[in-house]
Amino acid sequence: MLDGLHEMYLEECGDPDGIPVLYLHGGPGIGCTKQGRTFFDPDRYRIILYDQRGAGRATPHAELRDNTTQHLLADIERVRQRLGIDRWLLFGGSWGSTLALLYAQQYPQHVSGLILRGIFLCRQRDLDWMYRDGGMNRFYPDYWEDFLQPLQHHPQKDDPVAAYYDILTGDNEVAKMAAAKAWSLWEARCATLHPSHDIMEQFTDIHNAMAIARIEAHYFVHCAFIGENEILANAGKLRGIPGIIVHGRYDMLCPLDGAVALHHAWPDAELHIVREAGHAAAEPGIADALVRATRDMARLLSDDTESAG
Repeated sequence: MLDGLHEMYLEECGDPDGIPVLYLHGGPGIGCTKQGRTFFDPDRYRIILYDQRGAGRATPHAELRDNTTQHLLADIERVRQRLGIDRWLLFGGSWGSTLALLYAQQYPQHVSGLILRGIFLCRQRDLDWMYRDGGMNRFYPDYWEDFLQPLQHHPQKDDPVAAYYDILTGDNEVAKMAAAKAWSLWEARCATLHPSHDIMEQFTDIHNAMAIARIEAHYFVHCAFIGENEILANAGKLRGIPGIIVHGRYDMLCPLDGAVALHHAWPDAELHIVREAGHAAAEPGIADALVRATRDMARLLSDDTESAG
């Protein structure tokens, strides 16, 4: 899928005549994995996955030019038009939930429903919680020390996001690799209630880590290229769109209060709080809840289609 500088990776599986669903990966910068397909019944869904600009199998790898939220929203709409889909279900977790909500607010007429996990509203308070003193670091002070280690001699060390962005966009390749691994390790360590070797291995692989760290720092130093509290302020545009929100009670990357605030602002959505779970979709309780959500949404959308017919 070509767009000037960028080439995005797109794949489909499942039933070509099934309910179209777009899987939106997190990060930004993480890319799709094989797990993304496993939440959907392939006999009921037309499953569409794509790697966002600079992520996964997209090229150029970890590219920041022409890479903003507005570019990603335009890409999603371009995918819909290219595939000839009128309305589709959006499935997104973490940053994927951010994109799904922003797209649904911009193109509500093309959204049949939303299944969201680990709500990330990208408010300043959410970014400060993860990357500034006085938030998540109070729960993981030892991991926080490791996160700050590459910044100890940086003139902007009191603003970790800005300091990391400076290093990750600089010319020192050794410093960039060390910073990418430290940034990605911080996120991986805090993503699950119980330590996950698989997630830490995925995030700290240097190919993945470079895209995750560079693209996230790029987006977060620019406040995700959206207005402060934009998603909640525009929640009224979601009226009439059915939704299911799945959120771990012990989600440390994206605390539960964001999901609750969204639920209050968007009463068409159900909120399912998963006990004994953190942020990651791979955690058993989260994965089970997401599979149930796709089954429930398939029944709902099938019933709506039959009623309309």
